Amino acid sequence: MVASEAAPFVKTGGLADVLGSLPAALVKRGDDVVVVLPRYRTALIDTSERIWHEMPLSVGPHHFTAAIDQVNRQGVRYLFVDCPPLYDRPGIYNENNVDYPDNHIRFALLNQAAIGIARHIFRPDVFHAHDWQAGLLAPYLRSTFSGDPTFFGSKCVLTIHNLGYQGNFWAVRMQEVGLDPVLYHTEGLEFTGMISFLKGGIVFSDAVTTVSPTYAREIQTPEYGFGFDGLLRSRSYKLRGILNGVDYVEWNPETDPLIPAHFSAEDLRGKAECKRHLLTEMGLPSDPERPLIGIVSRFADQKGFDLVAEVGPQLAEEDVALAVLGSGEKKFEDMFHEFSAAWPDKFTVRIGYDNALAHKIEAGSDMFLMPSRYEPCGLNQMFSLRYGTVPIVRATGGLDDSVDSSTGFKFAEYSPEALAGAIGEALQAWRSRDAWTERMRRGMAKDFSWEASAAEYQRLYAELASP
Repeated sequence: MVASEAAPFVKTGGLADVLGSLPAALVKRGDDVVVVLPRYRTALIDTSERIWHEMPLSVGPHHFTAAIDQVNRQGVRYLFVDCPPLYDRPGIYNENNVDYPDNHIRFALLNQAAIGIARHIFRPDVFHAHDWQAGLLAPYLRSTFSGDPTFFGSKCVLTIHNLGYQGNFWAVRMQEVGLDPVLYHTEGLEFTGMISFLKGGIVFSDAVTTVSPTYAREIQTPEYGFGFDGLLRSRSYKLRGILNGVDYVEWNPETDPLIPAHFSAEDLRGKAECKRHLLTEMGLPSDPERPLIGIVSRFADQKGFDLVAEVGPQLAEEDVALAVLGSGEKKFEDMFHEFSAAWPDKFTVRIGYDNALAHKIEAGSDMFLMPSRYEPCGLNQMFSLRYGTVPIVRATGGLDDSVDSSTGFKFAEYSPEALAGAIGEALQAWRSRDAWTERMRRGMAKDFSWEASAAEYQRLYAELASP
């Protein structure tokens, strides 16, 4: 597997969660998995073993020497590409919200390093590339290295975690990353006059997956396709959706060390204690009978916070409170600050990311709100179900695949009225407490562990690798 991040070493989003969990689930099922990552300055690596001291790598006219460091975790070999000129920087992709201007070279080198590792250290049956940062893996294998017998019969899978991030660069970068100019055309890497790393991966990989079945269908439409819908429809024969799993070792209310009391579907008393603790920590009135809605999110248009802006004043009139944790676009940070100032007994917000508080919000809230414009998979709705926190979600992507009417509340139309209607339905259902408890228990019984997802990936690998 080739990716730009993996938990617990480096994480900016859900991609890292997948790379921190799926490989170990595959190893448990008998596969041998190596994950190739950049060794960023900020990577959280306690100890590592240097297994290759000098690997010469070329990206077009640019020449580098990289070392390969190994960390073993849960039976998986994580191999870090140590190339200080490219990765020894304060940020992962950017600084001060400005992308590094040589990102095309930084991640082209990651792909070249993965190919070098496959030649010298670990020869795979299947290459599994994740998102645009690994999008050049298949084009390199099918062009630059097409005559190398090392890779005869090897197959490539590309997983799209979020189609909104495509790795598009000016066409002149084609030469800088060392790709044959003949690949620059509408059936190759060309996209709106630029080169697209992600498009290269889609075109040249043997299979393409997304992180939920519904998202696989949605991205073939103009509304969700980000200009790639025609490309994906033409390659629907090799496109499938496999729902992400969650790590129930970390997210388990029966054992979670970050919450004040443990609980289970059989004994929910600890959840009431979690709610009391959360209300106190977030500075809200200690009213256990008033429903509490939790939000843990990146603040972005994609996540539906423009709808929340519309319904906020209406929610302030309801007998409900909101505990919010997140950061992102300033307009939404300001919005939540304004709500909190205007209605301090109803809204409270913490700006930033706090893992312990995220666990407490999942455990202590009665409901969890995810009104996303689009959501390739989403994980918080699955965490919420396990913690007996009833999700209120928009019926899109993985939210639609993981929440049903017996475990949560969904709305289809992307509008303030539809969101307000779903919240209103949930608040009405809250009043029937016995039925609400049964809804909680049904959600807690759902199994979204990585075992099922790993089995589907394993079947895909076997299909590709079979003669």
